[in-house]
Amino acid sequence: MRYKSSIISLLTLFYTGVIFSQSTTTPTDSITSETEKKWSATVDVFNRYLWRGQCWGGDYAVVQPTLEYAITPKLTVGLWGTSNGKFDYFYPDGETSYKGYQELDLYVKYQINDFMQVQVWDYYWPTVQKISGIDNRFFNYGSDGVKTVDAMICFDFSEGYKYPFYATISTLVAGNDYRYDSNDEHPKQNFTTYLELGYSFTFFETSPNLILKNIELSPVIGAVLNNKAQYYTSGDYDKISFVNMGVKVSKEIDLGAGITMPLSLNYIHNGAQKNTETFGRNFLVGGISFSY
Repeated sequence: MRYKSSIISLLTLFYTGVIFSQSTTTPTDSITSETEKKWSATVDVFNRYLWRGQCWGGDYAVVQPTLEYAITPKLTVGLWGTSNGKFDYFYPDGETSYKGYQELDLYVKYQINDFMQVQVWDYYWPTVQKISGIDNRFFNYGSDGVKTVDAMICFDFSEGYKYPFYATISTLVAGNDYRYDSNDEHPKQNFTTYLELGYSFTFFETSPNLILKNIELSPVIGAVLNNKAQYYTSGDYDKISFVNMGVKVSKEIDLGAGITMPLSLNYIHNGAQKNTETFGRNFLVGGISFSY
């Protein structure tokens, strides 16, 4: 099985990297070094919203604010949102659906050690218009709701380690992630699982040119293992689906007064063989952020 062997190779690479990593410093150490700074805020602006190879809201620019509070040096809670500013639905050709999209997520992060973090995200993606059969209530985690809970284990060796990679294991543990029998009846929780592995390269670390200095290149590969609930709508439903393969170029600019401005350009290829007709399989996402 080609897909099975690919996943085995992915996991082998992951555990090999864990064994040979040789340092104890990661970006997450900033939590401990900045204990006094409880609050942090970020505003991202991108030309479209793409999540794990899934395009939500069509080809429209989005604004994505984040607000975080560090309860302790290891425990952080946050609020994240996105909107493309469209509040109606469009069917320009009678078949393809380009739609307004909005989302509001709550999350908790706990830093287990210098390279491993546990995260729990509560996704809330209400429709911009009332649609028959969909219940937008915030606390509805049923099969007609718009809520999902994602439990993740995140590994980050991207700075200070011999092999600067990062990895994510994500499983939907509650909410609208149901599969059905052949008669579209008897919904069962699917526990859709997604794996992602990335690597980071930093260039021009000693360059006197501030524009070129510390440019980062980050290739990534991500696959959904069991998509029978069709949560990843732009993916294969009956086999392992490599929905998120790409590379990102990024650069962070320090504006002073504790404000940074990361810039990024991200190319993503969705390798699914089916269900990519609506938005395509290749995306270029550019963005600018302001963080404090």
